[in-house]
Amino acid sequence: MNIVEPIRKKCDLKRIENILKKQSFRDWLLFTVGTNCGLRISDILNLDVSDVRNKDYICITEKKTGKYKRFPINSKLKPMFAKFTIGRKAEEPLFLSAFNNKMERTQCYRIVHNACRKAGLDCRIGTHTLRKTFGYHHYQKFKDVAVLQKIFNHCSPQVTLRYIGIDQDMIDASYNNFVL
Repeated sequence: MNIVEPIRKKCDLKRIENILKKQSFRDWLLFTVGTNCGLRISDILNLDVSDVRNKDYICITEKKTGKYKRFPINSKLKPMFAKFTIGRKAEEPLFLSAFNNKMERTQCYRIVHNACRKAGLDCRIGTHTLRKTFGYHHYQKFKDVAVLQKIFNHCSPQVTLRYIGIDQDMIDASYNNFVL
């Protein structure tokens, strides 16, 4: 199994968003949902238009865990969803392929991977990078590992910190700040 990393710098996130915005609204929205909701790509791809149109919350049953999850749609995503769902049927998948089928995770991987490469990122990137990026920045802002653990349905705070790369950051910082 390949371990992917979060995108740690906000300037890198902005660069990637700009690349995707020029590429396609769908791709930009896909990236933005991933980095703002912390969902697994399988759960993002299971969203239908009706799950987000005129809604204040997204309510899903996680594909991997079977657990119910409800969370608010933030102020960045709300207008994006409104624009993206205009004229769309409620029951159709939110993210469609070029052939009007539900988008596949391999296509999502290519979108995220290529945009990150164009932005000059050389870290290990995959679709799970979006979820880890959400976690990393959520932790940096709130420093509340217990809430993040609950969001991710992890069994312990240590798992959550390791998952988003904070453990390694703390180890690196301790080495960098230790000189005899």
